[in-house]
Amino acid sequence: MTALASPIGVWNRECIAELKRSWRLPQFILPSVITPAAFFGLFTLAIAKSPQPGAVAAMLAGYGVFAAIGPALFGFGAGVAMEREQGLIELKRVSPMPAGAYVAAKLSAAITATAAAVALIYALGILGGVRLNAAQWMHLAIVHLASTVPFALIGFGIGMRMGGKGAVAMANALFLGSAVLGGLWIPSALLPGWMRGIGEVLPSYHLGQIARGIVSADMIGTTAGHLLILSGITAVSAAWAWTGWRRSPA
Repeated sequence: MTALASPIGVWNRECIAELKRSWRLPQFILPSVITPAAFFGLFTLAIAKSPQPGAVAAMLAGYGVFAAIGPALFGFGAGVAMEREQGLIELKRVSPMPAGAYVAAKLSAAITATAAAVALIYALGILGGVRLNAAQWMHLAIVHLASTVPFALIGFGIGMRMGGKGAVAMANALFLGSAVLGGLWIPSALLPGWMRGIGEVLPSYHLGQIARGIVSADMIGTTAGHLLILSGITAVSAAWAWTGWRRSPA
């Protein structure tokens, strides 16, 4: 078996092809990479008068999670729905390519876009006076990159159930709703009780609280509690994605 025909070679080629394809699309790069960093720079640094480093760090924690939502929902939700309508997924299903390679390629593209957006946000945060130790930066990066996973599972389930236009609309609603209700733009403690109640069922809320704890900002609840709930949400999202893949004819 040649290197190209081996299972690892198939997975690698699929991931590389997806990375090249996604980074050539302005409609993917602009909302996924540029928008989160632009929002962070505008609302945290430009508009705010003499922002305190602690406040900038708290906002950086939330905007890093926000940066993961776009690539996951638009890459998996809208992207998968459109490819399903075009018959691409059906073609891949009847080919010898492992089904996992398709999902892995999408996930690699989403995580790469998230990493680029988070790097821009971190650079702006440092310019705004954020100073964290190496362990804090490392833990924060892990949380922000891992934030892609639950939203990717949610997006994949949407993409396998809805048409292209419907998936785009749903992705936009979840993109903005998760940011607002999850307390990523405005701290959850400042939101009305009913908004915070809705936000508590979203992965963005728990990821944001975990990230706030890493930068020593005020957080609601405990890290262990948020991790436990987040694990349950991720498991439900995985079931949502799996059943969508199994039930969809293409």
